[in-house]
Amino acid sequence: MSSNLRICHLTSVHLDGDIRIFHKMAKTMVNEFEVHVVVPNTKTRIQDGVNIHSFNAETQIRRKRMKYTVDKVLAAALTISADIYQLHDPELLRIAPQLQKTGAKVIFDSHEDVPKQIMDKFWIPWLFRTIISHFYQWYEQRVTKKLNGIISVTPGICARFEQYHKKVALIRNFPLKSEFPIPDWSQKKGTHFCYIGGLYESRGIREVVLAMKDIDAVLHLAGTFDDPLLLSELQNSSSWNKVIYHGQVEREKIQQILSQCSVGIVTLHPTPSYKEAYPIKMFEYLAAGCSVLASDFTLYRNLLQDSPCASFVDPQDVDQIARELKIFTTQQHQNIELGRKARSLFEAHYNWEKEAQKLKEFYFSI
Repeated sequence: MSSNLRICHLTSVHLDGDIRIFHKMAKTMVNEFEVHVVVPNTKTRIQDGVNIHSFNAETQIRRKRMKYTVDKVLAAALTISADIYQLHDPELLRIAPQLQKTGAKVIFDSHEDVPKQIMDKFWIPWLFRTIISHFYQWYEQRVTKKLNGIISVTPGICARFEQYHKKVALIRNFPLKSEFPIPDWSQKKGTHFCYIGGLYESRGIREVVLAMKDIDAVLHLAGTFDDPLLLSELQNSSSWNKVIYHGQVEREKIQQILSQCSVGIVTLHPTPSYKEAYPIKMFEYLAAGCSVLASDFTLYRNLLQDSPCASFVDPQDVDQIARELKIFTTQQHQNIELGRKARSLFEAHYNWEKEAQKLKEFYFSI
């Protein structure tokens, strides 16, 4: 049974098919609420029960987006007369007071830890990074403490908001069960590993590829290299003959890759933002029935250390990564059983359907 609440998601930068905004938060709530999404540069329509409102706008040039695109988001939002507006981008915080003047409740969905992300931008001189990071945090607190609620994706980000706000909810970005059916275990190959996502130096891709040199296995890479020089370096390495490089692929192709792999790798470097972030691919690996080789971060251990399907390494230690990968190659039959345990962990704890129930309760509570 649906309620009379009208929920409106606002974004100035995400795409209309965004996984968190459209497929999870909007689409899975249409049987409970009247759901709207305001998003630039697509068609106004109703899709899967979600009312999509759009307009043409600049999304690439930050300065123009923060002024003109945000103004267009506000104009579209005011035509909807929602009960709850959910802001998905930090630049939208400036329109929160105007939305609250309509009598609506406004919440902020903080997808990332922006102050820490700013500090990770090493191309900005340290002093400027520090000033910008502190200014943003001051501004964010000034606006969000007046909002009706705040949502975020990790305990660390939530803890920062809980210092001054009483209504904070942890809504983690776990995969949908509907997107990950039960694996066909007969298709799993004990010596096929995968790394899905952005192929960046800071995400540990160099160390992973180099660690494959003496491993009797195949490494599937699906994603885009941000640095052509890094790609060239790895293609010329003695490890590259162990790699199947798929490039950027659609979600369906990712499913095909995961269906044959027994181990998923998520060895991000220990930057301030990565150490406090939940990488979605970790949980997609679990959903696909893959064991996980992960960076030895406290956040990751708190989630997975009690499960036999997870191993932890120093993401910058090639030899340690190689040793763990070699262990997986010596226990090929056991890898399938570990994959079953990974899938059970996903079904019991780390799926969106459980988070959706928490989100629904949060809407009713504010």
